[in-house]
Amino acid sequence: MESLGDVLKRMPSGRDALQQADSMLQKLLADPLVEKLRAKHPELDVDTIRLNLNRVYQHVKEYRVCSNCPGLDNCPNDFEGHYTMLSCETIAGQVQLDDRRVPCKKLLARQRENQIRGRIRSFYVDERALEQGYSAEEILFNDTERLKAAGQVMEYIGRTKEEGLQKQGLFLSGSFGTGKTFLMCYMLHELAKEGYTGAIVYMPDFVEDLKALMHEPGKLKETVDLMKDTDLLVFDDMGAENLNPWVRDHVLGAILNYRMNRKPTFYTSNYDLDMLEQHFSFTNKEGEELHKGRRLMDRVRPFVDTVVVTGHNKRGGRS
Repeated sequence: MESLGDVLKRMPSGRDALQQADSMLQKLLADPLVEKLRAKHPELDVDTIRLNLNRVYQHVKEYRVCSNCPGLDNCPNDFEGHYTMLSCETIAGQVQLDDRRVPCKKLLARQRENQIRGRIRSFYVDERALEQGYSAEEILFNDTERLKAAGQVMEYIGRTKEEGLQKQGLFLSGSFGTGKTFLMCYMLHELAKEGYTGAIVYMPDFVEDLKALMHEPGKLKETVDLMKDTDLLVFDDMGAENLNPWVRDHVLGAILNYRMNRKPTFYTSNYDLDMLEQHFSFTNKEGEELHKGRRLMDRVRPFVDTVVVTGHNKRGGRS
């Protein structure tokens, strides 16, 4: 539906123009939307509508578009994601018709989703994992072998919503491609709706990047502080990284030491806790250091509940 200005430009001048303008007025007066507006505001007379023909036409046009919405990205309204809302009031005996741009439900939903995503930081994890927005039913029933693990994660989400931020995190262990990362992304998204901030860190790439950050102390401090302070921190694929003593003792150790008894930390791993301790006890530079591996695990093991994730390998498809 074109704009009123475009319609009037095609009209002839003089008497014919007045007749066609009057014809358009009559069509608007007969439109159910205008009838509804006049029923709500009995003081809205024909002369006021005639004086505000463009506003009324815009309201009707945009309402029709919204009723058959082509999607937010294809919105043809003058202001994307907005429609014209009319209001009527009487001031000093004079009826006035005002218009304002109102965001539609789809725009409000997108803005809220962007706000939620803005609470979650991703380090080296595919952003699509945070954007898929699966329903609780899909989480629970996509893979019945994963049902118990999914239920434990859902229970944790519910407990946090009811009681507030927990001090205890989760340790998700299982074989490749069973959906551990996916479950953690779902948890971050659901709790971001409640206002919690979160970060998910893919450990193999993060550890490699830390080696470069050694020479950028300001950036390193900013990254470590973010991981200390975020409400929910997920270390993804823990145990797959190539550790060195500095990363283990001065970066991971500092982050976990700060968070324990304050904020929950979460892990996904192909290892169980005992195997992870062995991994922490060996570095590519120092060889075997059992006491340092055990010291780091003392900041992990007491502060997580273990969730064993079983199921089919879903790599290359939806999790």
